[in-house]
Amino acid sequence: MKRRGSERGRMPVSAEINVTSLVDVAFTLLIIFIITAPVLQGGVEVSVPQGPVQVVEATDDLVIVTITADEAIFIGEAPVALDDLRLALEQVIRTRNADMVYVKGDSVASYGNVARVISEVAAHEGVRLSLILEEIGR
Repeated sequence: MKRRGSERGRMPVSAEINVTSLVDVAFTLLIIFIITAPVLQGGVEVSVPQGPVQVVEATDDLVIVTITADEAIFIGEAPVALDDLRLALEQVIRTRNADMVYVKGDSVASYGNVARVISEVAAHEGVRLSLILEEIGR
């Protein structure tokens, strides 16, 4: 008499990897990274004027003050009123222990507002000021 258990042992073993689910997971992760990459870049988008530039390394203590085309002012991504800029800058500089503040003004923003922001930054002792420009010819 034959045993039934021995019949199961003779079935061929399939050692294939299911690639379909692996590809699905890879495409899902790719889509997530494509969607979140611009968000991770951060900052407020402005069209800065062109000029000679040097590379700025992104660090956690980087302080960027942005003036948009519609004259809105941001420290990082937080909107700030011009009247509150000095106090807000003081807090951010102290919190991040920053020694450099970058000013990024839109090329169509009024010169008066950009100059006022620059003077507010320059009023802080021990803090250097740098303007963010776009490389010439880009």
